[in-house]
Amino acid sequence: MALAFDDIALLFARHGNTQYSGEPVTQTEHALQTAWFAEQEGADDELVTAALLHDLGHLLHDHGETPTERGIDDLHQFAALPFLRGLFGERVLDAIRWHVDAKRYLCATRPAYHAALSADSQRSLVLQGGVFTPEQAQAFIARPHADEAVRLRLWDDRAKVEGLATPELSHYLARARRCALPAGGSAA
Repeated sequence: MALAFDDIALLFARHGNTQYSGEPVTQTEHALQTAWFAEQEGADDELVTAALLHDLGHLLHDHGETPTERGIDDLHQFAALPFLRGLFGERVLDAIRWHVDAKRYLCATRPAYHAALSADSQRSLVLQGGVFTPEQAQAFIARPHADEAVRLRLWDDRAKVEGLATPELSHYLARARRCALPAGGSAA
């Protein structure tokens, strides 16, 4: 069953104030900053929505503030998908689904990328399977919407700025409503 927009807002209200995995921002601040960076680069409603909701799976888990410190990969990139399917199309879902693999891809294809990751992102990379081999990187980038997942990943990496002013959640949920599937629509 798909979440409604009120459900998404409620998840952020209830769990969004938790610290974002050892970073100087909360889960909500991270989501808003990721969406803001997407918006600043002219991304359309679907990519801004994917940016906003890419870590929604973290809000569905109760692992504490930094699961990677305890050796846990919470598979957050998959956790929210069943709840978002039926609400958004595959472009939004694929960007969310592939944003962790996009980190693995970027580490394999951009030599300076790995060193620029935060400590928690480097720790989670190991738990998430590590850097892609050249063959894995090639297979990844051939997936539908993988290039958009890479864009999302780059916004995600930047979205850890303490005190950065962004529009409110309601602004981004309004954009999300514009790209939502019609009631009873198909995600294909």
